[in-house]
Amino acid sequence: MADLDTFRRETRNWLEANCPPEMRQPMTSEEDTFWGGRNAKFSSEPQRIWFERMRDKGWTVPHWPREYGGGGLDGEEAKILRQEMAAIGARAPITSFGISMLGPALLKYGTDAQKREHLPKITAGLIRWCQGYSEPNAGSDLASLQTRAESDGDDYIINGQKIWTSYANYADWIFCLVRTDPTAKKHDGISFILFDMTSKGVSTKPILLISGRSPFCETFFDNVRVPKANVVGTVNRGWDVAKYLLQHERAMISGMGERGGSRPLGQVAADSVGSDGQGRLDDALLRAQIATFDVDEAALAAAAERMVDLAKAGQGHPAFSSAMKYYGTELNKRRHEILMSAGGIDALEWESERSGEGARPRAWLRTKANSIEGGTSEVMLGIVAKRILDLPGA
Repeated sequence: MADLDTFRRETRNWLEANCPPEMRQPMTSEEDTFWGGRNAKFSSEPQRIWFERMRDKGWTVPHWPREYGGGGLDGEEAKILRQEMAAIGARAPITSFGISMLGPALLKYGTDAQKREHLPKITAGLIRWCQGYSEPNAGSDLASLQTRAESDGDDYIINGQKIWTSYANYADWIFCLVRTDPTAKKHDGISFILFDMTSKGVSTKPILLISGRSPFCETFFDNVRVPKANVVGTVNRGWDVAKYLLQHERAMISGMGERGGSRPLGQVAADSVGSDGQGRLDDALLRAQIATFDVDEAALAAAAERMVDLAKAGQGHPAFSSAMKYYGTELNKRRHEILMSAGGIDALEWESERSGEGARPRAWLRTKANSIEGGTSEVMLGIVAKRILDLPGA
């Protein structure tokens, strides 16, 4: 405990000295998020400073081994770092599908060469990744995917289409599910493969959502040649890698249910509704809704910490991430419903970006996809019923 107390004190002092004041403020737009990648640009000098300091410290991915650019922290130390960052409102230095999804899969299933090739570039923000899972006829029933990879010497030739590929038009590389044995049962004959998005035959087309914006794309593969050495795990056993990665994706998505660096709902609502003589939100019904939401948000945060602690103790349940994904995304939808209610007619502002007002209805509409992407809420509840509660007939 004395060692952990020392680590906490040193971490707090380092964060206070190295996190710019601007990086302790709530984000105001998507441009405030740094994704890394070959063509990455910093939105501000403080954003660059904060990322580079955390990268050099190994704290873009503090719990990964130092040999791959991580911080080498154990579970308790990583937890303390999260707590101390939250205490000062420090933003994450980088957002990355390489960190939240591909990295854990590579650490478990990747070859030594694959780990040394890709993990250091992820921690340093050099390569931006996207995910090639869903297809036009393979969404919730993902194992029905038909994108095929045909053997040709030391390579595979890939043909097919993916859809809802988040930020594919900005990504440098893709981790992709392909069918390498069309004669096998649908959960078999699938392989997990990595390739460069600049490869000949890869193209993307953005998909516009009802919000007027979208991270999603259609992604097309036309005779894309990929080395067989880029297969992660065993050929035709990619479903094992895919399921493991989905646990991490769903845990990541569940995090949108937590407020993070944004302002508390009560403060945002007070901008529009005002406060009474006692300093309380001047709308009793809205006040009660926000209080209930705050309790549920705290419960989600506690559950997230419990999930980390159980995993560290080797007692994690592989289906718990599905419960978290369901709860987190439904909670985020509630947050934006409250924000719309609190803003009244002003919350309908669509075009103006003044004070972020124009973003509110767009963000509210965008949350409708939260309970679909990464596995629908209905599918998540089915997994919980079957894998956790063991309900009859599930």
